[in-house]
Amino acid sequence: MNVDDFDFELPESLIAQTPLADRTASRLLSLSAGTGVIGHHRFVDLLTMLVPGDTIILNDTRVMPARLLGIKADTGAKAELLLLKQLAGDRWETLAKPGKRLKVGAELIFGEDSQGQPLLKATIIGEDDMGARIVEFHYAGIFNELLDRLGEMPLPPYIKERLDDRERYQTVYAKHEGSAAAPTAGLHFTQSLLEQITAKGVHIAYITLHVGLGTFRPMSVERIEEHTMHSEYYELSEETAAVLQAARDRGSRIIAVGTTSARTLETVASRFEGGPIRESSGWTDIFIYPGYTFKLVNALLTNFHLPKSTLVMLVSALAGREAVMRAYQEAIDREYRFFSFGDAMFIY
Repeated sequence: MNVDDFDFELPESLIAQTPLADRTASRLLSLSAGTGVIGHHRFVDLLTMLVPGDTIILNDTRVMPARLLGIKADTGAKAELLLLKQLAGDRWETLAKPGKRLKVGAELIFGEDSQGQPLLKATIIGEDDMGARIVEFHYAGIFNELLDRLGEMPLPPYIKERLDDRERYQTVYAKHEGSAAAPTAGLHFTQSLLEQITAKGVHIAYITLHVGLGTFRPMSVERIEEHTMHSEYYELSEETAAVLQAARDRGSRIIAVGTTSARTLETVASRFEGGPIRESSGWTDIFIYPGYTFKLVNALLTNFHLPKSTLVMLVSALAGREAVMRAYQEAIDREYRFFSFGDAMFIY
């Protein structure tokens, strides 16, 4: 299957640059995976589409202020690091700009104290085959406090507007810090809406998947079967495992909120295939595209994704490529807002 099969023309004006003041004010496109029927709603209408006994799974990862703007120690030239994954101690996997000039041995500095000394230093100690840089940080004090002071939220490159409120790029249930990007399907929920969902008899449970390099790396192959996903860390608690097992036993819907939740659930399903779901953690590099048979996920709430992205392919695996491409074209024709701060889609 060709990557170009998942391409579409998107007017730049439909790329949402800022979040809505009211999280639930976004629009919601519904798509029946069985019939291909498309519906148009407000996000709060999701409440009417849920039935008692449904189980909703949310990703409670929290985004780090992972974008560090600094300079090269030897030349004073501007440099940037995007923290992707903590490897061990003060060693991190990062994306570096300008990449061609930041070779092994380069030293970067970020911020200054009252005496003009760097608050944070980074030495590039390695480079992987995907272009990421391995850096080791040097500092005095507590790293997370320095990161909170010096770092910026790592908004995707297609968002040009400045984000004044950091919390608007976090879900209201964000808990475990470690992501380089938000699980954006969850940005539409408020605490009030979650309470209304629970009051309807819908079960809500949480998984954690820390979003990493895979979100930022475009596909560089022509055939999707040749693409290799980057691994990301996930955790499934004993409580959520029990909720999932109960849902599976009674045959009720399991609804993943976001592609990160969907990939985690399908990783777990493969790990415990043929047996009960149990507490687990580890790394996942699952790549879901058309032809894949879902084992746990019955429905998906997600945003509208980039052309030719692995996320569009995952959505197409659930509802069919032709139905998804048709739904995307209808969303474009009706001027839905796309990507991280955009509108939502419910596939059921």
